[in-house]
Amino acid sequence: MARGRIITGLDIGTATMKALVCQNEGRELQVLSYSEIPSFGLRKGAVVNSEEASKNIQALISGAERETSRRIGSVFVNIGGSHLYVVPSDGIISVSRADQRISQEDIDRVLQATKAINIASNEEVLDVFPKEFIIDGQKGIKQPLGLSGIRLEAKVLLLCYFQSYFINLTQAVLNSKIQIDDIVPSPLAAAEAVLTPQQKELGVALVDFGAATTSLAVFEEGDMIHFAVFPVGSANITNDIAIGLRTEVAVAESIKKQHGTCVFSKPEKEKKDPTKKKIEIFDKSSSLMFTKKSLVDIIEPRVSEIFDLIQKELKKINRQELLPGGVVLTGGGAKLPKIKELAKQQLRLPCEIGVPKKITGLDDDPSLATVAGLVLSGADIDGKDKSSILGVAKGWSSRFRKVLRIFLP
Repeated sequence: MARGRIITGLDIGTATMKALVCQNEGRELQVLSYSEIPSFGLRKGAVVNSEEASKNIQALISGAERETSRRIGSVFVNIGGSHLYVVPSDGIISVSRADQRISQEDIDRVLQATKAINIASNEEVLDVFPKEFIIDGQKGIKQPLGLSGIRLEAKVLLLCYFQSYFINLTQAVLNSKIQIDDIVPSPLAAAEAVLTPQQKELGVALVDFGAATTSLAVFEEGDMIHFAVFPVGSANITNDIAIGLRTEVAVAESIKKQHGTCVFSKPEKEKKDPTKKKIEIFDKSSSLMFTKKSLVDIIEPRVSEIFDLIQKELKKINRQELLPGGVVLTGGGAKLPKIKELAKQQLRLPCEIGVPKKITGLDDDPSLATVAGLVLSGADIDGKDKSSILGVAKGWSSRFRKVLRIFLP
């Protein structure tokens, strides 16, 4: 990669859109510009109105160009939403070479064979994540290239998506006169930014709290072994506060940011109970009074609900309480005070807040995980192949352009 290359990440979220422009300085990424604006045209993480989303993207990128005095011609963009899901699959082939050495062509063929599954006609396979290869019945093989055998099998996870939302996303970006370098699922971009190779090797669950969705990606022995997206996020907490305190959503969001917490500590006996102290909020026309405890009583059930969903997914793969790397919380919702303590209590696993790494000049803010991961997906900082970020499937950029030629006028 040439020194000084400009890389732009475009995080298209339900609540906000973010653009991060970085310059590759050898083995280091330096921030040139970061900006964000309110988002329109999305619902539950998916683009439902490409025209509205495109206007936002144009405004965001134009601002980044003015700040950097650089023309931004292409971006690495995320895809999110509860329409993303994984299904297990497997494939089997005969090794093609006469000397029975497994070639890259054999690996590509067996991975292609795993895609022969029945899914809805309006859905497609986005990427393939191998869990293990099996050579002549020998299980647990991670790297079959160059090994000898007659029969090669692969057990994988297929990451699938809803075609219409994918087309809406690509239309929104391309109609903004910007090319797409690659499309990365939001939680996998976040994982690239906040997780270490050691955590992925030991076993770790990444929980990405967005505004309208919460994503879960579980890694073990360096590979993704599970993935799920739930249609509930931090905006639901805001809505709960608005209903519970009978106030406007904008006021509820402000209350959540200024006074919200997931749990509160019991006061010492000799001190007055601070949870009973009234908090008064003034807006333009009236005032609102509530206690810290009443606010916690609104927030905690919703966050607990999300952790219950995560716990159920971990049980599906028999990893409840069995992840040495613990749980890493990231995304804007991870900034809610005491959320780490509640996660430890409910999931009974080590827990930490994940912030972006490897980018110089970027704030330690979990809400920046996805946009930082998008930039990292375009940078060869550690001298590794970019395909290692998404999986082993190759040629995705050309593949989604082929899809576009089918659907675009």
